Formats: sequence, structure tokens, C-alpha cells
Amino acid sequence: MVSCKPKKSTFLSLGIVVLLLFAGLSYLLYDFNNSREFPFLFYLIGCSIITVVLLLILVKMMAGYKFLAAGNEKIEIWLPLKGQRRKYKLEDLLVWQEEEVIANKKVFKQLILVFADKYSFAISNHEHLGYDDLKRYLLKKAGKKKVKN
Repeated sequence: MVSCKPKKSTFLSLGIVVLLLFAGLSYLLYDFNNSREFPFLFYLIGCSIITVVLLLILVKMMAGYKFLAAGNEKIEIWLPLKGQRRKYKLEDLLVWQEEEVIANKKVFKQLILVFADKYSFAISNHEHLGYDDLKRYLLKKAGKKKVKN
């Protein structure tokens, strides 16, 4: 049984960034309410930028919180924040592909799975545990369905 779940270290580091951004936003709003040392435009632009970045990181965290289990000729996908649990047989897998991107001298890999109901699911080695096990499982059980690069 292959299990892919989010890395705790990724969510911990993103959570720390969210807390720092929230603290900065709180400080800006507190400073605006009490002392107004800076011009109004500074507070307006600063709070807007921090809020947008904060929301983007939160959406990224929520979208990346997904689980996959594969074994016994079945694949199960669980998206807890959407409340979805999808179960597929291995023959329902239409195609799968591995993409590689090199950035900052590091290789980031992503597996994309497409199922018969046109649902696609992506999982990356940077954000999830069990990536290599899933790749080996797919090569062994569904090697003919791999898209050639």
C-alpha cells in the first residue's frame, strides 16, 4: 500500500510565514489606529499587499492539503478541506505523467494523474511524502499509461 501525504515541514514553514504576515498586518493596523506616524497611503498600500500575500499563501496551503493512497489495484484520493473522497480502480486511470522543473539548481517533480471521469490530480515531491513509492507503483502497475515526454 502506497500512501502520499503532505510534508509537515512544508506546512510548518508556511504556517510560520502566515503568522509573521498576520503579525505585520496587525502591527500596521494598530499603528494606524494609535499613532499614524506614516502617511495614509503607506498604510493603505502596505495592508493591501500583506493581505493579498497572506490570502495567496493560505489558498496555497489549503490546495496542497491532499492525500492519496494506492494499492490492491485501487487509487483513493482524499481532499479533507473540500470534503471529497474519490475511489478509482487502476483501470480507471487514463494517463499519468511526471513533470520535472529545475529551479535554483534543485529538481522539482510532479505526478499528474488523469482518470476516466476527466478528474486530474497532481502531487509533488516537494510537498508530499511517498512520491517515489507512488511513482514506482505506477510504473509497475500502469507503466503503459505513462505519457512520454
